[in-house]
Amino acid sequence: MFRRRPAPEPVSRLAVWARRTALFSVAVMLLAIIVTRAGYFEIAPALASVSAALSLAALSVFLALIAFAVIWRTGHRGFGLALSGLLIGLTLLAYPAYLGIRGYRLPPVSDITTDFLDPPRFDAIARLRPRDSNPVAYAGLVAAELQQTAYPDIEPLFLSVTPQEAYEAALAVINKRKWRVVDARAPQAGRREGRIEAVARTMIFGFRDDVVVRIRAEPDGARLDFRSASRYGRRDFGANANRIRALSEAI
Repeated sequence: MFRRRPAPEPVSRLAVWARRTALFSVAVMLLAIIVTRAGYFEIAPALASVSAALSLAALSVFLALIAFAVIWRTGHRGFGLALSGLLIGLTLLAYPAYLGIRGYRLPPVSDITTDFLDPPRFDAIARLRPRDSNPVAYAGLVAAELQQTAYPDIEPLFLSVTPQEAYEAALAVINKRKWRVVDARAPQAGRREGRIEAVARTMIFGFRDDVVVRIRAEPDGARLDFRSASRYGRRDFGANANRIRALSEAI
């Protein structure tokens, strides 16, 4: 006699959609990164695309959790699909969550300098900044107090070399990091301070941040002051302070 095999349990549609939504969120995020780095998106559409991707990731996590409950109650298949959707969604949400926590702990500043009283100015870069970007002028004592509390180690760099040697060392480091040099003026003895203005880009999305290095003569060498400022946003999540630290150490 032949026995009829029992029909397999159906696959949970919630599990299927959990993974589909998670994969689609990854595709949206990758597309946002690619087009933003290529220069097709500015900050507003880029952030809108990222928000859409993160919303989809959160939805995939929600669908996966419901799918787990349905599978447990009905015995439907699809546990692996729900688990993959959950893990993909959580992975995509992890880094933004970390940035959110970090941003909550850090002060709302996006312009960091080593000289509060006479911060290096953006001259050439000021003509390149879009109209809707952050102001070029330094925010003043309020920003200085917030910076001093959060980053007390951000200080000028004093070198026992000539201003020309300090300028060449700074320019070499900036070129090695492949920042776009907008203006570079070597110091002249008794006449002019050295200046380097450059545009750095963030690692993932390639957002543009502006950097200026000022070189002045000292009795026993040279003094380098730095300024790094984000073009958009009130918070930089510590990026500008980290950039100044790394640049100073490399020089």
